[in-house]
Amino acid sequence: MTGEQIEGMEDTRQMITLELDRLTFRFPEVHPDAACAIDFQRTLRIPDDGDDYPLPPGLGSFPLRHVDDYLAQLPDAWRRRGGVLLPMHQAEAMWLSFDSDSGYPFAIKVATGKICAVTGDAWAERLNRDPQDYLVVPEQPWLDGYCVEKGLIRQFVAMPLGAGYTVEEQLTGAAEHGGLQIIAIPMKRERYEEMRREETCRVAYDVAPDVVYGPPTESAMGLAPGGRMRQEIYDDPHGLDVWDQRHFSRCFVSIVNSRQWQSITGEQPPTEPPTAAQYANAGLPWFDYYRDLDAVEATDKLKDTSSVAAIAAKKGDAPLPANQTISPGNVIPIGSRRPAPRRRQVREMPHA
Repeated sequence: MTGEQIEGMEDTRQMITLELDRLTFRFPEVHPDAACAIDFQRTLRIPDDGDDYPLPPGLGSFPLRHVDDYLAQLPDAWRRRGGVLLPMHQAEAMWLSFDSDSGYPFAIKVATGKICAVTGDAWAERLNRDPQDYLVVPEQPWLDGYCVEKGLIRQFVAMPLGAGYTVEEQLTGAAEHGGLQIIAIPMKRERYEEMRREETCRVAYDVAPDVVYGPPTESAMGLAPGGRMRQEIYDDPHGLDVWDQRHFSRCFVSIVNSRQWQSITGEQPPTEPPTAAQYANAGLPWFDYYRDLDAVEATDKLKDTSSVAAIAAKKGDAPLPANQTISPGNVIPIGSRRPAPRRRQVREMPHA
């Protein structure tokens, strides 16, 4: 089943579809192979204790629902920006998995609260190279958080807007947007064809009761910096000129808490994941990933942000639950394949 065209994009025919709780970006007008999927994975929240941890597992996809299916239950701003809804428990963690089955290269921009997760700069639709503010797929299989040092990220952790924890609030002083914003830009057709002829196109690996911080809120959820994890954000090996910036699609992922999710959709939210200590004590695997590629440097903006645990301590809020230091064992590489998904159109977010 093919996805329908997105409203406002009839001339170029790029589209975003929702497929088995994954967002898939397609650009058939650029090339038949130009498709990239993003999966939002539930995961363990690693300890926010200053230690550097390996990659935690994926515990299954977060459910995604079309904003357009629940317009009567949503604020005007959410209806205008379209996209999808995603539920997270407070202080729950996530990571993003990127998949291009054909190996077609994409530049992916990821922002939280309209703040770039790679540089800490404000949301912009154009790609920037110095500093690099995007990821290159398939070279970059995952993103678990904010780039705070070369080879280190701070995990994405859900926190309520208005309590001062999110990167958006730390860098702008405002609690306005929340959620995730994503732009997908395909490689130019001619460059991709050249890569195919040279047989140098790489193929990605796949992988497969809340504590209240600050006053109670019914506003949207945002993402804040959690524990430190070993993960490189790879430098663009192709160069800025190969990306077809005439063709791009945007999607807004609105994050709601478990109570809001049930009120809006009528569905029970996912159960809370196990703690990192429970997982480690069971002897289950953690993961490491390395490629012989250059990594980008972190910017001062994200280096200077504070973690959830640090802000809670400063404010005198309740400490993060289950935040004790652990010793992960059984650290192994990971790989999996996914079945071909069914597709449904997602309305993209409007221009900034």
